[in-house]
Amino acid sequence: MITELFLEGRLRQALSEAEKQVLEDAVGRCVILPAREVLIRKGELAERSTYLVEGYMLRYIDGIDGDRQIVCVHVPGDFVDLHGFAMKRLDHDVCALGEAKIAYVPHKALSDIMRNEPHLARILWFSTLLDAAMHREWIFRLGRLSAKERLAHFICELHTRMAFVGLVENNILRVPLTQQDLADICGISPIHINRVAAELREAEIATLARPMLHIHDLQALKDMCQFDGSYLYGEGRLHVDSELRLK
Repeated sequence: MITELFLEGRLRQALSEAEKQVLEDAVGRCVILPAREVLIRKGELAERSTYLVEGYMLRYIDGIDGDRQIVCVHVPGDFVDLHGFAMKRLDHDVCALGEAKIAYVPHKALSDIMRNEPHLARILWFSTLLDAAMHREWIFRLGRLSAKERLAHFICELHTRMAFVGLVENNILRVPLTQQDLADICGISPIHINRVAAELREAEIATLARPMLHIHDLQALKDMCQFDGSYLYGEGRLHVDSELRLK
């Protein structure tokens, strides 16, 4: 099943088997995007949304001076641009991080779901609200945390999200993020990111060696940045009860 990781670890239990099949049937063709290939650019008309099957993707905004701010990293199981169904034109660019396998979902199929499957439509809405929750946390991170804490917080978030979909083994995250990518995520220079990464390594908390992020002490990493992953709606105080069936 192509969409088997959709909302895994969050609200997938609220989907009936019939609804899972409806979502699966909505998928059009699958394609492989080469590393760094742009999926859609700011202002382009969106006539389909994209589900990430394998690999990783970036959402980012380029400043007029050429500087880039990465605003989201997508992992398998994510709908990358589901909000494009309602907005039609995005206010940012989306590209593959490394090679990525994606599945296109035509907006006509989403329209059919909105009309015929109200519960599934609400679940899709929930997934876009998860994106919004992460964006708010990224704003907090950039506005209130130090450079080292920003990096620690991002690693904790990525670890949590990858764990939801079974992509963490021995606290190793295999994601092809470059030093420049991490700088653009944390809003600092590559030189600065190198310095704070060295501090994490020397403290034996985490080692960054592309394409691997190796966490040696997850609790210390969380304590450093006061990470509370409840905004990801997995475990924690915002957890959606496993018996809940949205109506």
